[in-house]
Amino acid sequence: MSEPAAQMMALLCGVVRFVPVGTNLALLHLLWMLVSGQLLLSRGAVIPGLAQLGLSDRAVRRAWQALGQGGWSIGQLLVNWETALGRAGQWQVRYHGGYCAVPIDTTGFSRPRLQNCPSKHYDHQAGKALPAVVLGIIGRVGQVGKQRLLLPLGLLRVDPAQPQEEGLIQALITFAKDILKPQDVLVSDGGFALEAIQSAKIPRYVAKQARNMTARREQPPEYAGTGRPAERGTLVRPVARTYKDHTLAATAPDRTAEWQEDDVTVRAEIWDKLVLNSTRADDLADAPRFTVIVIHDPRYTKPLVLATNLTLAAQDVRALYRDRWPVEQVPLAAKQMIGAGRAFVFAKETCQRLPELALLAGAILSYAAACLPAIPTGFWDRNPQPTPGRLRRVLARTGFPTDYPLPAEIRQKAAVTDHLPKGSSLFRRSKGSAARV
Repeated sequence: MSEPAAQMMALLCGVVRFVPVGTNLALLHLLWMLVSGQLLLSRGAVIPGLAQLGLSDRAVRRAWQALGQGGWSIGQLLVNWETALGRAGQWQVRYHGGYCAVPIDTTGFSRPRLQNCPSKHYDHQAGKALPAVVLGIIGRVGQVGKQRLLLPLGLLRVDPAQPQEEGLIQALITFAKDILKPQDVLVSDGGFALEAIQSAKIPRYVAKQARNMTARREQPPEYAGTGRPAERGTLVRPVARTYKDHTLAATAPDRTAEWQEDDVTVRAEIWDKLVLNSTRADDLADAPRFTVIVIHDPRYTKPLVLATNLTLAAQDVRALYRDRWPVEQVPLAAKQMIGAGRAFVFAKETCQRLPELALLAGAILSYAAACLPAIPTGFWDRNPQPTPGRLRRVLARTGFPTDYPLPAEIRQKAAVTDHLPKGSSLFRRSKGSAARV
């Protein structure tokens, strides 16, 4: 057995070890199928992907049944993965200004032909929202060596009673509030409204804003002596924009900051003690205050607009937001690297569980690739990087490693089933009698 295969088996055993006996072995087969990229070869078909591992027909059937009906939950597997990661000791939390980034995002597994699919997700190629299995993802960012990696802390499903993605976003923000530790900072992109984050009373956040965003000063301006006194603060426009051939100038910043980064001078413009533009005069006293930071980097054509309630240096706030990108790596590994972007499952529970397992497998594959030496694809790969795609190609060359010594807890369940009806006898009906069960 190769070293990469042995390391991967050790990680997968740590994830499924405390799942009920029998189900844990079936989950081990499913996870190995995912990390070895068998779904790419089977074009999203689970049973052929399991058969390609060299498993027996009975083992394939048990794994298929465990996927849809097994006694496990993705939350339990995520806790097991966090424990296994902490025991290994190679993954370390990243801090900026004493805080760690906890990014949130939503991702969709496209199912355009799935009947009665309750949720939709925007497809960039189609230019519109299409039926998809949408999941919310939240995790803590750390690193192995110099590579940033996400430790998933939760995967949330769309509520069937409220299938719109806005409901999932609100549920994800509420879930984040319950799991944030004192050193954690919630980091979000433009899909999460600042008003929703403030309404949930998130204690620490860094949220990307649109370039045309506006806010208001916390206090109304002094009475000029004529006209009606102002009830709200002066409008603040951090970035200038054009509207109907008219240029709307940007508001002068309260302060600025500069720093060197890779021989480039990065400049930040900062506005302090702001409130939402929608804040009414009666609610002004209790409205939460925040800071807007606009980052001007000459390596990018457009500025980055961030809102935060932290009293940190602009450089640290930008570093916290840049640590949001590992939350994009996990869906990328799940959909593209291991082939879960295409799926041929149609049972209600299986449609949810397969993407959840794929996201977990993508996180495990990315971590294992970062821990192992970079493996070249061939003689032409002269500067290999420790990427999940290269590791997946190595794992795909062999079937399921039957020579690996599994823990005693991971085994087939020895259950007596000879007395139970099987096959067609399970569904036979006799005249004038009810069906057998």
